[in-house]
Amino acid sequence: MLTEIRRLITTHARPDLRTRIDGLLLSRVDSAAPDYSLTEPLLVVMAQGGKRLLLGDQVHEYRAGHYLLVTADLPVTGHYLDAPSSGVGLVLRPSAIAPLVLETPRTRVGAGPPAMATGVADVDLLDAVARLLRLLDHPADVPVLAPLVEREILWRVLTGPDGGVLRQIGLADSGLSHVNRAIRWLRDNYAEPVRVADLARLAGMSPSAFHRHFRAITAMSPVQFQKRIRLQEARSLLAARPGDVTGVGHLVGYDSPSQFNREYRRLFGEPPGRDAARLRADAVPDPRAGTAPHLP
Repeated sequence: MLTEIRRLITTHARPDLRTRIDGLLLSRVDSAAPDYSLTEPLLVVMAQGGKRLLLGDQVHEYRAGHYLLVTADLPVTGHYLDAPSSGVGLVLRPSAIAPLVLETPRTRVGAGPPAMATGVADVDLLDAVARLLRLLDHPADVPVLAPLVEREILWRVLTGPDGGVLRQIGLADSGLSHVNRAIRWLRDNYAEPVRVADLARLAGMSPSAFHRHFRAITAMSPVQFQKRIRLQEARSLLAARPGDVTGVGHLVGYDSPSQFNREYRRLFGEPPGRDAARLRADAVPDPRAGTAPHLP
């Protein structure tokens, strides 16, 4: 099954990851360089190679025949374990998941289930993924059959070991849905000063409950989360404006150039100016990969 999935990925993968099936993303990479990105909610099935992801202080690793489940917008650092690597991504939409949640037994996952999980893709899940990919060779069948196969894929995950994690996306009043309001605000307003009390109010929680849920879901505090988004956005801007380190730091919310330099180097391993020069020398095809659809 994986052999066929790899073949179909090679045939249909494009640089922008998109396919003719809405929400289906395909990725094939030949480089083992680390990447820094802001993910979106995705189910990723690894068909070849492997990857290690760092989320806060947590490490998640998955290889060919495994899946990665991401249920929130998260800033992650990824390291490919083998190259080439290829994978299939399916964007997770609450509107597709909510009706299925009503058909599944309620699963207890605690107040703040993590927003990232990995597991083994069983033969039924791999079979459904392969059938979805085959539709790319039959575009006339896509409008009718793709939604049905997507529904089956979601059902396989919902009824599997990590079903309790996925079902949070489909529940309007889950802890994840409340915390996601704050995550979206931080994503869209990363350069603005932030107060945890204001984020808690936005999430409809007490400050203590919000902080507990936020850390359980993202493996970071809200301040750490915002800092990671700021630095990843700064890296994207610096790839196009390598000579304006101070200006870029200010644009992403840093009043202190020395603090910006220090925290940038801590995350990326080099000071911003040197890192930007290296990015340009390496001719990174899409330096704004952190804001585009990306398979973590």
